Amino acid sequence: MLDASRDLAEIDGMAPPPILTLTDIALTFGGAPLFGGASLIIGPGERTCLVGRNGSGKSTLMKIMAGLVEPDAGKRFLKPGSHVAYMEQEPDFAGFASMLDFATDGLDAGETYRAEIALEGLKLAPGLDPAKASGGEKRRAALAKLIAAEPDLMLLDEPTNHLDIEAIAWLEAHLAETRTAFVLISHDRAFLRKLTRATLWVDRGVVRRRDKGFESFEDWRDKIFEEEDQERHKLNRLIKSESRWAVEGISGRRKRNMGRVRRLQDMRAERAGQISRTGSAKMELDVGPKSGRLVVEARDISKAFGDHKIVEDFSLKIQRGDRVALIGPNGIGKTTLLKMLTGEIAPDDGTIRLGSNLEQAVFDQNREKLDLNASLWDNLALSPELGVSGRSDQIMVRGRPKHVVGYLKEFLFAEVQARSPVSALSGGERARLMLARIMARASNLLILDEPTNDLDIETLDLLQEVIDDYDGTVLLVSHDRDFIDRVATTTIAMEGRGRAVVYAGGYSDYLSQRGDVPETMSAAKPKARSAAKPKPSASSGKLSFAQEHRLSELPGEIERLEAEIAKLETFLSDPDLFTREPAKFRKASDGLAERQAALGAAEEEWLMLEDLREALIGS
Repeated sequence: MLDASRDLAEIDGMAPPPILTLTDIALTFGGAPLFGGASLIIGPGERTCLVGRNGSGKSTLMKIMAGLVEPDAGKRFLKPGSHVAYMEQEPDFAGFASMLDFATDGLDAGETYRAEIALEGLKLAPGLDPAKASGGEKRRAALAKLIAAEPDLMLLDEPTNHLDIEAIAWLEAHLAETRTAFVLISHDRAFLRKLTRATLWVDRGVVRRRDKGFESFEDWRDKIFEEEDQERHKLNRLIKSESRWAVEGISGRRKRNMGRVRRLQDMRAERAGQISRTGSAKMELDVGPKSGRLVVEARDISKAFGDHKIVEDFSLKIQRGDRVALIGPNGIGKTTLLKMLTGEIAPDDGTIRLGSNLEQAVFDQNREKLDLNASLWDNLALSPELGVSGRSDQIMVRGRPKHVVGYLKEFLFAEVQARSPVSALSGGERARLMLARIMARASNLLILDEPTNDLDIETLDLLQEVIDDYDGTVLLVSHDRDFIDRVATTTIAMEGRGRAVVYAGGYSDYLSQRGDVPETMSAAKPKARSAAKPKPSASSGKLSFAQEHRLSELPGEIERLEAEIAKLETFLSDPDLFTREPAKFRKASDGLAERQAALGAAEEEWLMLEDLREALIGS
């Protein structure tokens, strides 16, 4: 939906003032400058992605934007009366008896419905005791609280972590419709492509801006890198030429040419001062002895924990070289099915047959194989499968001894980090350390349970390429739709009540093959509500809370759209407008067409919800 106030202001020739401005921000961490002279502006209704490599300072910059980190120099200016909200990474639940109490804190009595809608969309029980909540549930509660507050600017740092595909689709649809400005950090390409219209790129202490969304980011980044390489090449050639002159001709012409000598010194200083780009991790998967052609065969397997059915009468055959992705809501049993397919857990009924000569490498979502209190060095050197007997500074990497520090550097760890505890690492660094562990061993069956969380986009690209080149078999659990599309040849959709369905291809193929896919399981566009009939709540006999609120909200939305349409029609009625101001004419025409379409969709949605309400009352 368009931001009406902003669009109409621009048509009238008035640019709205920015919500937030950072000017010449400088910050130093650990003796090294993180930012120097960083500046940015965020205006009303902007949809901006904040991108950069792990460790580039994205999260720190967002905390500066939120006012949570004080820079060493520079200014932060917030438009008077504006409210900026930051998604808390470790929210404090002290004094709150339930998730709903937490999410509604600070809201007026008439605004609490917004928190209930957000909790429902993010699939979080309102009555859940925070003391019994997992880390992921607490982050979802923090996200619900932020959404319910309806600030002028939302700062969202990896909001899709710990969300399943259904909840991601709900959040995506909500952000697509919101009139609130937001800045978004995420590794989820599909999410970024769908939502963003501007890009902030943090790279080696510099913040660049482009008024295009993530869709065009990688081409923009590659072009800048190419231009940098060309300039560096020119500088190196010039230094080489001037250095030759200095050696051959300076002795006889010293006084006349000291300016040229100083120029050479300046060029060498410029080259020395250039900050090299962060390289790529040297990821490689070594395939061990070839497995048998059959890797896993499941025949009529069933598994349940009490009344919770994981699978029922499920059969599957996995051949060597297959890439199989498991998808479905959180808690539905994806990891349990994965462990059954690999022989770690036995089914209640049916049989699992594993192929011959299997060598597994496992990336678990909870990073349980990492000792958080031990150092990076000890997590590798003291690992039974990697350690070299009698030489604690060496590990076995794909059959050959290698120094621990040298191997850590291949995964972008600095030498000083080798003796640091794993607990000091960021989420992305822990994921890289896990990859270093599993890639040190030869394998022919790669098991990846949520590998994409916390990895930056460049590392995800590299991981995908490594998997593409891997001659073994891959079993994958992920909520990253783009990554599944890039990797999977088969998708198992776990739909609840023991139902698991096998589809050919990745996530997009799954959607196209499943004709009755519900809106929440698709990357639904904001106007998709009118494309499918709303479903009643699970309790039946009445609309869900979100549907009831939407039904009460729609008349006001319809009235607003009608008023905006009337204003635009009056504006366009000027017969000389096109000749006098063609740009404003086009913008107003586009705005009118979009609002007319939105009005039609809103009216249709109101009719459908009203029909559904009457049908439920009559039943």
